[in-house]
Amino acid sequence: MGRTRTAAPALAALLAVLIAGCGSSGSHPSSSTKATPPIRTVTRTVTAGHTSTTSTTSASTSSSSSGSSSPPPKTSPAQLGICRAAGVKITYLGGQGATGHGLLGFAMQNAGSAPCTTDGYPGIQFLSGSGAALPTHDIRTTSDFFGTTTLAQLTVAPGRSASFRLGVSHGAASPKGCVTAGSVQVIAPNDTSTVRIAIPGGVYECGGAVTVSPMQPGDSAYH
Repeated sequence: MGRTRTAAPALAALLAVLIAGCGSSGSHPSSSTKATPPIRTVTRTVTAGHTSTTSTTSASTSSSSSGSSSPPPKTSPAQLGICRAAGVKITYLGGQGATGHGLLGFAMQNAGSAPCTTDGYPGIQFLSGSGAALPTHDIRTTSDFFGTTTLAQLTVAPGRSASFRLGVSHGAASPKGCVTAGSVQVIAPNDTSTVRIAIPGGVYECGGAVTVSPMQPGDSAYH
């Protein structure tokens, strides 16, 4: 009976020691988590043909680079607007004459703020000094009495011009059917609006037949 009473306190003390040991082992922090290493980011900057490289270090897991800036997309002639009467200024370049033939030159300047395109032949109508329509039989051609021209699509920058020329017959041998035109009414290629251009001193033409060149770069149709 005395032995039982002596063993009980010893057994209780042993259990207390074991319980304390288990509690202390769960209180230590875990060492399994590793720190994320810093990331080195390289940024390339391109300015006016000069390339500079900047290296930085960041702790972030995401990075971005500016890279080379892409050039602005080029606009093809098919994407440009047509040179229409509302955005152009048509002027008289002058006239020349040789052996019964008369040459008249006209410029079409782009008065807008963006490039436009033109191709083909303008529409024309001779007018009297009072503005009445005169017989006009236009012959569209790349080869006239004064030389040859080229049929092509042109891109006209703001402030720049394209040109065309008219060729008439003076008919000095016979004045029958000959009249003096004081101005000409022009329709730009691929347009429907008309523009009237005065011809200083008028032009003497016979029979109403007039050759019309296609649009040419600059003032080359006349000069």
